[in-house]
Amino acid sequence: MLRIALITLSLLFAAGCGVGPNPARGVSSGQALTGTAEWLEFETPAVRLELFRDVARQSSAQAGTRGAVLFPMLVNGEFVAAPALEPSSDLLGAGDAGAPTDLVFETRGDRFAEDRRDAFQGLSEREAAELIARSLLTSWNLKPSGPVTVVRVPGAPYAAAWIDGQLRLNPSFVYMASTPTR
Repeated sequence: MLRIALITLSLLFAAGCGVGPNPARGVSSGQALTGTAEWLEFETPAVRLELFRDVARQSSAQAGTRGAVLFPMLVNGEFVAAPALEPSSDLLGAGDAGAPTDLVFETRGDRFAEDRRDAFQGLSEREAAELIARSLLTSWNLKPSGPVTVVRVPGAPYAAAWIDGQLRLNPSFVYMASTPTR
């Protein structure tokens, strides 16, 4: 009983000293990625933008590393971090003009919603995911030889992953990346 009281007291003390998650933001980007995406629709654009910038900063720190990262790529049988995103990136401005990659959206299981939402700047979740997918493929300098399957992976511990010709997008990341950067 004394041990529980000491642990509780130390946690309260740490929270009072500013140790731990930022209470002003309420949730970390990691918690947002592994949680239900739809709650992000009700967060303010400023919160979603800060979450996106946090993910981008983490991608810069992880770029080229191996292991558990926010943007894993399977390269030669090993997971490595994708090239870093800039915190000011606009992933809705698809950069594959000229020779766009054919994208195929997974139709089984969990699918991207087709209804237009303010949280996606008036686009549907699917349309936002398409632009984000194109931007990531271009940013990562991937040149697939055939169509790329885009899969919705809610609750994944990563934002987006390139695995065996598939781009796996966490819908929470789609909410974050759809926030206006200006």
